Amino acid sequence: MSVQCRKAYVSVNLDVDQEGVFHPRYIRWENGLIFQIDRILYKCRASSKKVVGGGIRYTVLIRGRESYLFQEGSKWFVEAKET
Repeated sequence: MSVQCRKAYVSVNLDVDQEGVFHPRYIRWENGLIFQIDRILYKCRASSKKVVGGGIRYTVLIRGRESYLFQEGSKWFVEAKET
């Protein structure tokens, strides 16, 4: 049984360093829940394999679990599991 996913746009709090590089720190979910990004593991240009879209993909560690956060132009999204 495969899990269905949808593209969920989220708010992201981030730091910008002296060279203009983004460092996402927190994700605010649609319902207002806030998740701290413990660590950025990897950053690359990639498409989502679960939903339509892509851009800069950040592989992040949140509460000990790896997840993808995508920067698509000026918007940010995650691959959210359908309930």
